[in-house]
Amino acid sequence: MNIGEASRLSGLPPKTIRYYEEVGLVRPARSGNGYRNYQERDVHLLRFLQRSRSLGFSIEEARRLLALYEDGARRSEDVKRIASRRMAEIDRKIEELNSLKRSLSTLAEQCHGGSGPDCPILEEISRTRVHAPA
Repeated sequence: MNIGEASRLSGLPPKTIRYYEEVGLVRPARSGNGYRNYQERDVHLLRFLQRSRSLGFSIEEARRLLALYEDGARRSEDVKRIASRRMAEIDRKIEELNSLKRSLSTLAEQCHGGSGPDCPILEEISRTRVHAPA
């Protein structure tokens, strides 16, 4: 099948499919004239990649998950380790977003929202702070 059909069946745009091929995640056969020829297995792998990306896994994590998926001798602990690292990263990002929300909420409470030009939100944003490297 051509890339349009693979796109329709996998739910991924052709551009994404081409990118996945470019980075070596899928390798469709090529016909004599050089056109991509996707098989059912390729569509299955594309769906796998789409789902892993929708769960927040990076391209490299998706690559490792795909390798583990294709490895009949895989250890589920390896898969769980990747998922656990992703969950820890999500927790870190949630905490960071909650902190940002608290900061913005405090600033919004301080802003009177009137017709005058005074605005504590803009004043805070305009302050220059230099943070020491961690």
